[in-house]
Amino acid sequence: MNSENSSGPHINLPDSNILYYPKFLSSETATHYFNIFKKELAWNQHDIRIFGKFIPQPRLTALYALNDHPYTYSGLTLSPNKFTVEIREIFNDLKLLNGYEFTHCLANLYRHGNDSMGWHSDDEKELGIDTVIASVSLGAERIFQLKHKIRKDLKYSLPLQHGSLLLMSGKTQHYWKHQLPKTKKVDSARINLTFRIIK
Repeated sequence: MNSENSSGPHINLPDSNILYYPKFLSSETATHYFNIFKKELAWNQHDIRIFGKFIPQPRLTALYALNDHPYTYSGLTLSPNKFTVEIREIFNDLKLLNGYEFTHCLANLYRHGNDSMGWHSDDEKELGIDTVIASVSLGAERIFQLKHKIRKDLKYSLPLQHGSLLLMSGKTQHYWKHQLPKTKKVDSARINLTFRIIK
């Protein structure tokens, strides 16, 4: 297992179950994966539907899986590639850590601070009732933001560092939205691997 630690503190937010492991991967291992993924994954920029209009995603994505099941979000349906050797290594580390049997990995490449992810919840029907999302961050540190869907005063920001793991489960997607906003403070790339279970 490439992890430096096997226990992560809970982020104490109501109506959620969120764990953050700041050193899930060692810095050296995370850099190794970052360099391979940036060069070798099948990156594409797709158009997504937002408020009835199709616009280019402000990032690149690539979908990988253990099976052939497609994944649909924001009016976009992606067919997966098979797990690479390196994605499977991280998949195995996650399984050892928490026992989850993830089936898919949606990878995101944020090329610079102008690439982003808008407010959303990972609550598509095929992800099941209590969605589990494991997010592994590689490369540039970016700010991850959460806001409660009902209690507008509840907001939270977290810097996701190189080699970290953010694990969201339980009712989190029911009650919270999250985003990765644009920033002028970052001009280097970040890769984010989001492992999920597609029913």
